[in-house]
Amino acid sequence: MIFRRLGTKFRMQLHSMLGLLLISGVCWAGPGAETYNELLEKELIYPDEEWQDYVTEIGERLLAVSPHSGRTYTFAVTDQSEVNAFATPDAYVFVTRGILAHFNSEDELAAVIGHEIGHVVGNHGRRKVGKLRLGEILGWIGSYATGSSAIYGLSNTLTQTAIAGYGRAYELEADEYGFQFIRDAGYNPRAMLDSIQILRDHDSFQRSVNNRPTFYHGILGSHPAHQKRMHELVQQSQHLFPEELTGNQRDFHAMLSGLRYGDDAATGVVKDGVYYHGGLRLAIKFPQDWTVRATAAEVFGHTPRTADKATIGVKRQSPPEEEQTPEEYLTKTLRRDDLEDGKEIQVGPYSGYIASVKIASGDAKARKIAVIYKDGGVYLFNGELGDKGDPAVFDKQFEETVMSFRAMTATDLRLINNQKLKIVEARPGQTYADLARNIPLKIHGEETLRVLNGHHPRGEPRAGDLIKIIE
Repeated sequence: MIFRRLGTKFRMQLHSMLGLLLISGVCWAGPGAETYNELLEKELIYPDEEWQDYVTEIGERLLAVSPHSGRTYTFAVTDQSEVNAFATPDAYVFVTRGILAHFNSEDELAAVIGHEIGHVVGNHGRRKVGKLRLGEILGWIGSYATGSSAIYGLSNTLTQTAIAGYGRAYELEADEYGFQFIRDAGYNPRAMLDSIQILRDHDSFQRSVNNRPTFYHGILGSHPAHQKRMHELVQQSQHLFPEELTGNQRDFHAMLSGLRYGDDAATGVVKDGVYYHGGLRLAIKFPQDWTVRATAAEVFGHTPRTADKATIGVKRQSPPEEEQTPEEYLTKTLRRDDLEDGKEIQVGPYSGYIASVKIASGDAKARKIAVIYKDGGVYLFNGELGDKGDPAVFDKQFEETVMSFRAMTATDLRLINNQKLKIVEARPGQTYADLARNIPLKIHGEETLRVLNGHHPRGEPRAGDLIKIIE
């Protein structure tokens, strides 16, 4: 286990090198190694050494009392806001920072890690899911980081089963394994029930408040028969509980304070003249010193001086009903017959078309139009220059804006996502409605705080409780 103490940064580099050797044919690359390297390449390993070490410490403690004691496992926290965890047959266990935010103790986190180790011990990946599931995970990772078309259909195409579903029998077996591991490692065995309830509440919150599906396969524990079995297991095993619980590895609430939360770029953020959209995974850089604003339908930039009256707007359009080139989209779908000096363009991996627009009326000195195809979406650029501007300068500004169009990276997401968890002590009479008034969430703030703190759907904090808020 010396490897586990070498430091997260070194471990990540070593895993990357090993994965490249495996993939290059020196020996077989397991699906976990492939997944890990994909995450590393997309910068989706959470860059916090303390959390990486912490999750590894918990995992090793559980492994030590399992049938796989002495085997090499890899534990990693991914930089994703989704509530999820999964394991691969070659003993890689991944948990998202999104799932960490919902736990209230190390015991609860250990229960989920134990559950995932249980899937490896039970050989569930090879027995049931196999390479199809792991291929889908790799595709999901890629789409999350690069903004491919899969992200748009995530709610429809990536169900619990598609991402990591093993079937109810295997889920129950993994829970039973996990229960044994946390009990024998000195954690509170009742945390298994608590973790199931937390994930069940999150599932209810996602469906009833956000109208979104939940992807964590372990939520199958909310099935009544499964819950009944787990309650029975806890009751029947009480005589085996240790008289004294072993101390935790770290102060869990201290670890939670500062944990990055959510994805506040999901609906569009403008920072230093660059427009970022986390949901569509795209970024567009506008000319220097321009004013940039975003609405739900359009991002719009204009010169700071009214004398120039130069504007550039970008909208996402519906794709064509039949296969068309970008030029054909403008001339056939949008029926534009006023284009001149057009040319095909290649914007990174995306094809497009840019042209000038004939001026038939109005005070504009120049008009421009462009379209870019990105991952099943069509992005339409329109530009106009007032009668006092310089057409040559505007042509350059418009083309540079169009050519700046790119997929967002994980680094972009971290740059613009400043939301973090903070731990506070609840005051007498304080409610989640009170706390929600001072957090950055624009919608469902009260409900979000409630589910984060285990009080969904109607609970309130008690005086002296340590409460997670968002800042």
